[in-house]
Amino acid sequence: MKPASSQEVPSSREQINLSFSPVVRQTAPAVVNIFTKKLVQERQVPSLFNDPFFQRFFGNNLPDRERQRQGKSLGSGVIVRSNGLVITNHHVIEGATEIQVVLADRREFSAELVLSDEGTDLAVLKIDTGGEELPTLELMDSDRIDVGDLVLAIGNPFGVGQTVTSGIVSALARTRVGIADYQFFIQTDAAINPGNSGGALVTMDGKLLGINTAIFAAKGGGSIGIGFAIPANMVRTVIRSAEEGHGLVRAWTGLIGQNLTSDLAQGFGLSRPGGIVVSSVFPDGPADQAGLKAGDVILSAAGQEVTNVDSLRFRIATIPVGDEIQLGIWRGRKAQTLQFVATQAPEIPQRDMREILGSNPLAGATIANLSPALSEELDISGLWEGVIISNIARRSPAHRIGLQPGDILLGVNGGSVKLVSDVEPALARETEKWQLVIRRNGRQRLLEFSRNK
Repeated sequence: MKPASSQEVPSSREQINLSFSPVVRQTAPAVVNIFTKKLVQERQVPSLFNDPFFQRFFGNNLPDRERQRQGKSLGSGVIVRSNGLVITNHHVIEGATEIQVVLADRREFSAELVLSDEGTDLAVLKIDTGGEELPTLELMDSDRIDVGDLVLAIGNPFGVGQTVTSGIVSALARTRVGIADYQFFIQTDAAINPGNSGGALVTMDGKLLGINTAIFAAKGGGSIGIGFAIPANMVRTVIRSAEEGHGLVRAWTGLIGQNLTSDLAQGFGLSRPGGIVVSSVFPDGPADQAGLKAGDVILSAAGQEVTNVDSLRFRIATIPVGDEIQLGIWRGRKAQTLQFVATQAPEIPQRDMREILGSNPLAGATIANLSPALSEELDISGLWEGVIISNIARRSPAHRIGLQPGDILLGVNGGSVKLVSDVEPALARETEKWQLVIRRNGRQRLLEFSRNK
């Protein structure tokens, strides 16, 4: 951890033989095991239809039935407040009907889910301590960590009980991992295995650096020395939202941008790639009010370098709504600074979510008006208007013709669609064929179907 001048490599055998046990004694009591029960939906296909002969004719439309069974899962968590507030991963408790927290001293408590956020893959639990104060871990400023710093991972791998592994910080700001929407991970070579999810990554001064979340696994499973942790600065934001008693409210910039490549950097007069080229800004949004323009290059946010779009999203997401954000930009081959107040993405227009019914190709699709708020909620940053398909009922007409959640509906039966209220009148329009115009992955498609009289 910074400053680097205060760090030294071992210079004697006595120093090499020093133990991690004081740090473990200090931190381990605040790391808990989490056990959950959940109902699992299982699809069952009659054994007769597993025959390749029937699969050839029925394809994916095989007759099936669903049944529920009770599943169990395990993970880890960290006590962050002495009154029993626990942080863990969203995927550890997702869908749980019961959550049990087991302390390091083997006492068990039923837990209440306070907040769970899929975008950050974090969740906050509360246990009733009866007024007893529990041991906690203090969160550090995760921006102060350096590659090469020693760390310990504490958790409950494979359900064998609390286990401690050691390693170093292997890399910082990992953004192309595919674990969560807000990707900005600390990479470590400390052994992390199934069951470690939600556990603590701690520093040598006994502070919480991050929440262990995922690994790159070998083909047979298990750790191969590449683990990822959510930084404490993001964890702090989620805890703050839980304590304030509302869902996670993230700051919003109101801009669309792309990563600055080597070719683009030369054109802008910059010596190296890294940063975000602004493509457009939302009218009267935070970025627009700050004076940000298309063609500006964002180089830093809140005093920290941003190298790509994911790192900018992380920086903005860790700033409380209402606080001032400082952006370092490059404009006209000169460095400048802009400031704006972090605001919540507006829901304009209202989403007006509806399920389409009746005898038409859209039947079974749930549609909604896009807005900056819904765009952030669905993690489709940059799409601010239009009608989006948010859900498709299984075996419905919309499902059978291949529509997908995330498709943008542009036209129905020759009429343009801008709001949800435009769809039903367009479906009632008389035409020779059903016609749908959608946008998927940035490409526009025309779908036509025979209309049964």
